[in-house]
Amino acid sequence: MKDLAPDITRKRFIIEGYYASKVDEKIIEIFFTEICSILNLRMYGKPIIFSPAGMGKEENQGYDAFVPLIDSGISLYVWSGKKFLSCVIYTCKDFDEEAALKKTKDFFKIQQIESALF
Repeated sequence: MKDLAPDITRKRFIIEGYYASKVDEKIIEIFFTEICSILNLRMYGKPIIFSPAGMGKEENQGYDAFVPLIDSGISLYVWSGKKFLSCVIYTCKDFDEEAALKKTKDFFKIQQIESALF
């Protein structure tokens, strides 16, 4: 992918995996707070968490969540039935991606995990 804005610092890290922990709105809030603390990222608003509550396809039930950061944001998508999640950390500053991967893996008890930095 061509870098169209080399003068703008951007770091994108995606983490996906099958989780074994319980996930609900409170757990997602705790995750956002803890990962921001570990990565030294600053939230400037409360997490926004949506659940389709039965609307749409059964296999897509779960959560769509976002927390705004001073330096961009973190999105989390959770498929409750499949026990699968996708987390995107998008920042305008550097952070320790290994710490992000470890925290996400440990927090959600992920056994099978993949990640990509771009």
